[in-house]
Amino acid sequence: MIDWFIGLSHPIQAMIATLFTWSITAIGAGLVFCFKKMNKNVLDAMLGFAAGVMIAASFWSLLSPSIEMATNLGMNAWLVAFIGLFGGGLLLFSGDRFFSRLEKRATKASNNNTPKGNVKRCWMLIFSITLHNIPEGLAVGVAFGSIAYGIEGATLTSACMLALGIGLQNFPEGTAVSVPLRREGFSRRKSFFYGQLSGVVEPIAGVIGALIALQARMLLPFLLAFAAGAMIYVVVAELIPESQTNEKKDIMALFTLVGFSIMMILDVALG
Repeated sequence: MIDWFIGLSHPIQAMIATLFTWSITAIGAGLVFCFKKMNKNVLDAMLGFAAGVMIAASFWSLLSPSIEMATNLGMNAWLVAFIGLFGGGLLLFSGDRFFSRLEKRATKASNNNTPKGNVKRCWMLIFSITLHNIPEGLAVGVAFGSIAYGIEGATLTSACMLALGIGLQNFPEGTAVSVPLRREGFSRRKSFFYGQLSGVVEPIAGVIGALIALQARMLLPFLLAFAAGAMIYVVVAELIPESQTNEKKDIMALFTLVGFSIMMILDVALG
């Protein structure tokens, strides 16, 4: 099975990896069939672990290869890394600000006790999570596409671990969509459908990211740094703050260290 996967083209590898991240979203959404909500400790531990994996992957799998490749191509490495990193974070920051404004309008409507306002807020949640999944899919695709150039840090192991980290943090996202929809009166099937649908953009973005990385080599250093910026923003703005709302936040911090350590070992020792 491993040999079969290694023998595939990088866009196909990216597609399979992002289908995995989508499937984790679907599993999270599927909890609507079992529970109204999942144990918070488990969710927060998963978020903390995913945060650690993604922080390590942002450097060893994305940013470091970006700097190395920019140097090999005769580009200004620190400028390329800065533009890409800041651009990735700025994109998600802008998206968050935009949807925060929309959410405030929906909240005002729901405060008037109108079911329409509550449903509107749920739809905006679906839309915002779907949009936020696009750069995550691109990040996985770029990670797989960059393997073709043989640069240090850009390995099949690191790309797979990046997909694992993104998949883990997709689990509560699927639940975060399906459970509110169920609460607003949607059937379990519809709640699940829309919950998993929020992750369907990742395989599409993953293949696009891999193709861009393979076809536009001069853009790859920017794309790698861009993906790193998007990942770091997600970690700092969402994963760590959410995991730290737990009463056992010190333990959740340990899960972040565990995730970081595992990813670091895989990248440095096996990379």
